[in-house]
Amino acid sequence: MPDSMSEQLRRDMECEGLLECFHGLKELDKKCFQALVESQEPLTVDEIADAVDRERSTAYRAVQRLLQTGFIEKDQINYDQGGYYHVYSPTDPSKIADDMQRLLNDWYAKMGQLIQEFETKYEQSETAAPAAES
Repeated sequence: MPDSMSEQLRRDMECEGLLECFHGLKELDKKCFQALVESQEPLTVDEIADAVDRERSTAYRAVQRLLQTGFIEKDQINYDQGGYYHVYSPTDPSKIADDMQRLLNDWYAKMGQLIQEFETKYEQSETAAPAAES
């Protein structure tokens, strides 16, 4: 059993590394996301703050980062007597994975372009420079 537990921990760390690598998410952001994933229903910011043992304003900033990256979704719940509040839930994992794949593809294309520009620039410099005499 310890092997499977350590394997699961390794996979969890790799997944969290993806969240951090692709979107620069902070430790608190990851904890808030995990709280939403583990919840059976959407949560308010107050419920998220309670789940991660942080102040509401601190949790709210993490929620805003998660919204901005597309990891969570926001829904409005209307009161019968007027007014409303927001609840948050995790985005479908396949959509998040598609977004990360798109980011990776864009990065790969950009790096390929920069490498080509580097090669072109320095090949021209090399051919334009006079050969050193011995």
